[in-house]
Amino acid sequence: MEIAPGTVAPDTVATNKIVMPGADRIVVALRIFFGLNWLSNAIAKVFNKANYDWGWLSFNLVNRDTAHAILNQGTGSTGIAPLRAFYLDVVLPNWGFFQVFLTIAELAVGIGLLFGIATRLAALGGILLILPIWLMLFHTNQYFWTYPLDLFPLVLLAVVPAGRVAGVDGKFLTKIVGERWPF
Repeated sequence: MEIAPGTVAPDTVATNKIVMPGADRIVVALRIFFGLNWLSNAIAKVFNKANYDWGWLSFNLVNRDTAHAILNQGTGSTGIAPLRAFYLDVVLPNWGFFQVFLTIAELAVGIGLLFGIATRLAALGGILLILPIWLMLFHTNQYFWTYPLDLFPLVLLAVVPAGRVAGVDGKFLTKIVGERWPF
């Protein structure tokens, strides 16, 4: 088959898929795990319940009251003036709105990651929610590994098209929109 100058052979066109054998399963497991993590914390905010005891398993989640306390701690201790000003002047005084916004945003991130719907956008949303808190609390060393453990997998999921494998992004949306589906 002869290829015209300046064109690319069809088999060399880059696709938006995971190409390392076996990596797709690992990325899907990571995506689903983080989807469950975000979804469970969103549900804790819906019911504003942080402590759970199922007999064989007891655990805590971040409900609205805990999120409010984390924000208060972050704004009270950060040296990053613009973040402090934004949270002190905008978010905390309007916590009634922002707790609903946070709950809806976490639901969207959780559902997006769990089911592979606009996966990259969902991961980016999670990054935008957690990064300011991490920056405000980084100097305390209290959450030194906690937030990076939340943040860096989200960065990976924002870069890798994890919803293309075993997700809505790959099953339906790429068929409707085509390979140009950015998520």
